Amino acid sequence: MSEVAASSSVTAGYAQKVTEDLAVTKSEQERVRAELARLEAELRQLEESEKVLVKMQVVLTGVSRPTSAQGKGKKKTAVPAARRAKSAAGQPKVSSKTKSSKANAKNSVGKTAPASGAGNKTWAALTGGYLAEQSAPKSAAEVAAALTEAHPQRKVQATVVRNALEQGVARGLLERSKQGRSVYYTLVSAAASPTSDEGAASAE
Repeated sequence: MSEVAASSSVTAGYAQKVTEDLAVTKSEQERVRAELARLEAELRQLEESEKVLVKMQVVLTGVSRPTSAQGKGKKKTAVPAARRAKSAAGQPKVSSKTKSSKANAKNSVGKTAPASGAGNKTWAALTGGYLAEQSAPKSAAEVAAALTEAHPQRKVQATVVRNALEQGVARGLLERSKQGRSVYYTLVSAAASPTSDEGAASAE
């Protein structure tokens, strides 16, 4: 009889524990449901506030938020782009050599102009012509200044003039001489004339 009484007391203890846990679980469920209802109500309030703010933004700035309809419109624009890509793929490809030859042809057409007039003379011709009229050597800066005054319609750069003078020296058309740190240029014929005069004077 004692074993039966002990077993029934253990069963009663477990039943009491289960009853208490069940009550706690139901209480916790009620608390969670109440919290969920509060959060849902708060979410609805936030959504309503968002709608009001969006309307105010549209009224104040005139800028509306993107909608799903606008997104669909963007998808539709991708179809013509794909068609353009297909049409471009169907066209014959132009090689890089053909493009470069066309570009060179355009450049040559733009550069070819009547050779008449001082505005179309080369810098070598302009510098040589100026030095031919001078009796004394001239520096690159002096030549550039004189050409700027003589040909205002052209953009004269000292670097370009100096390069043209050095090209004349390399071709044997001009002679270069230094006086201190300055470099002066003269025509070869003009530079050789004093030597010939000295030779004539010594012959006499």
